[in-house]
Amino acid sequence: MPLEKHNSNSRRIKCIIAYDGSAFCGWQSQIKDRTVQDTLEAALAEVTGTRIKITGAGRTDAGVHARGQVAHFDTDHPSIPDFKFKDALNSILPPDVRILESAAVPDTFHSRFSAKMRTYRYYIDCSLNPQPSGRLYSWQIRRYLPVRRLNDFSLLVAGEHDFTSFSRAADPSPSKIKTVSAACFFPVNGMIVFEISAQSFLWMMVRTIVGTIVDCVSAGQTEADFLAILNEKKRDSAGKTAPPQGLFLERILYEK
Repeated sequence: MPLEKHNSNSRRIKCIIAYDGSAFCGWQSQIKDRTVQDTLEAALAEVTGTRIKITGAGRTDAGVHARGQVAHFDTDHPSIPDFKFKDALNSILPPDVRILESAAVPDTFHSRFSAKMRTYRYYIDCSLNPQPSGRLYSWQIRRYLPVRRLNDFSLLVAGEHDFTSFSRAADPSPSKIKTVSAACFFPVNGMIVFEISAQSFLWMMVRTIVGTIVDCVSAGQTEADFLAILNEKKRDSAGKTAPPQGLFLERILYEK
């Protein structure tokens, strides 16, 4: 199939997407492994008869889930109304990925570069005997964590910082400075949830922040110890990277 190109008759379609990342090797297209992007592009090709590239707002890693991923694509396929792409694609897509909304947007909209705020949630199960079904959707640590103490550290994450210590060494970002607008832990239905919002994040930044804070609390470290890790700007000074299955891309906000 030819790759569809943007032209004067083309429409830009924005989709809000949810997926269970358990059986995906992340969002981004890969040659051999199953990814969300490849799955969506295969469904688009079946619906339109043309290969169409879909661009996501964020590249989630293998095992990471989404409730509010956003993506866009351009199409000149004339017979499907913008809001009907949701139903057309869902009739083909596997049950672990769903289009929640589809709508036409201006050509100037870009799912990645137009985003003003991204929010992630990370779920921690502290139960001594956790449910087996939860192992794919939370980090089951089997020990007590005081939420108040976790938040003593999460307060230090908010604001503008160089987050080199909390990013993967191979992160290609030219600048490791990010501004976190909010970060906190709170209890929900027997879980401890970490919610963090920023315009953008470094590779594995959220999971490494979670893993490091859990390590600091478990080891009885102080806020000064955490700030030293942050200011060191070296990945090996931080704690473990929390496992992927507890992480959800919750929502992405754009200017109206």
